Amino acid sequence: MGGLRLDEALWAANQDLARACLEHRFVRGLADGSLAAEAFRRYVAQDAFFLRAFVKAYAAALARADDREVAAELDAFIGGALEELKLHRACAAELDIDLERVAPGPACRAYTDFLLRVAWHAALSETVAAMAPCMRLYAWLGARLAGSARPENPYRRWIETYSSAQFQQLADRMGALLNRVAGDIAEVRDCYRYAMQCELDFFSEALG
Repeated sequence: MGGLRLDEALWAANQDLARACLEHRFVRGLADGSLAAEAFRRYVAQDAFFLRAFVKAYAAALARADDREVAAELDAFIGGALEELKLHRACAAELDIDLERVAPGPACRAYTDFLLRVAWHAALSETVAAMAPCMRLYAWLGARLAGSARPENPYRRWIETYSSAQFQQLADRMGALLNRVAGDIAEVRDCYRYAMQCELDFFSEALG
């Protein structure tokens, strides 16, 4: 891995997908405020469904964790995801979205099915590798869009959330957990890569 930590090496190996996300029409629309309101509405609905599955995947990983410190970290991540869900509920209320009636689209369903399948049936190392890209990618996108968080941008709150020091720290903690529980093996690399592709597909689905 050329002296890189595992989380750094996996992130570097998937820069093509990270860049594709940054340059995606959905993300560029967030950055300059031009994203259609309906596209953002679809995204919020799908992302709330995704986050609920994310919490379940954390819980499954926690149930299978033997190391006490690893279990404590997973428990903390569950709390973080639940806090993020609160923000989504507030946003959904503003956008008149009934989160209890959201049906996942194909990209969202593929992503959540993958996460839950890995969480229940694969090694903990693969589960963390499948979950780490979401946090790292959003922290990275938030940092690069931070200059776009102008008062007139309707998506300022989204940018501020993911560019915040708190979220950056969560992404770093997830990277540290990945380094602790996983090694540089094909299964870990494949889970990380597939999750990154799912992130790109998720943005595309929001555009309709």
